[in-house]
Amino acid sequence: MKHTTIALAILAAASTAYAQKAGTISLEAGVTQLSPQVTSGDLSAPAFPNTKADVSSDTGLTGAANYMATDNIAVNVPLGLGFKHTITGAGRAEGFGKLAEVRVLPITVLAQYRFGQASSQFRPYLGAGLTYAKFYKATGSAALTALTNPGGTPTTLTVESKLAPTVQLGLLFGINEKWFVNAHYAKTFLKTKTNFSTGQTQDIKLDPNAFSLGVGYKF
Repeated sequence: MKHTTIALAILAAASTAYAQKAGTISLEAGVTQLSPQVTSGDLSAPAFPNTKADVSSDTGLTGAANYMATDNIAVNVPLGLGFKHTITGAGRAEGFGKLAEVRVLPITVLAQYRFGQASSQFRPYLGAGLTYAKFYKATGSAALTALTNPGGTPTTLTVESKLAPTVQLGLLFGINEKWFVNAHYAKTFLKTKTNFSTGQTQDIKLDPNAFSLGVGYKF
């Protein structure tokens, strides 16, 4: 009888050690690399054909808040201070180098389906939702002015903020009853437009990949 009681206690502890059941709230902190997969349109006239742009990657500290609506369905809200990207010339504009800098704050809400049981130590998951990409503090360089308005006043620019769909693939690893590690990849299907003070515009498909690794705590 004593051995049976001990065995049942061990099983009960094992079933709750990594639990992410309905009602669980957790917070995460980690790092994310945001890497645009750029397909650039041409700079509108007056400009030479094949005058394109490229956008650099950036890495920053990020976090997330999670709520388990059921044992398998979670609501995930990534958190962060935003990313800074360098815009460079491409195509016929490749020799111009750095054209501008712009900051972006991705505001995202995702629904996740977490496979396995609430007590599983490993829980792969799929997510889908929406991202509002807020672009701000776009600053042009002397090279941008030389490209778009040579000999004239410095060219300024704005990048249009957009709403876009996001999908996600991830894996949770439970360390103990409270702590876990979360690794995930997300893809946002994002198109936007840059508007220049010269009256020119440029359409660009960014479609950024986001690679994240974080540590979380369950309340």
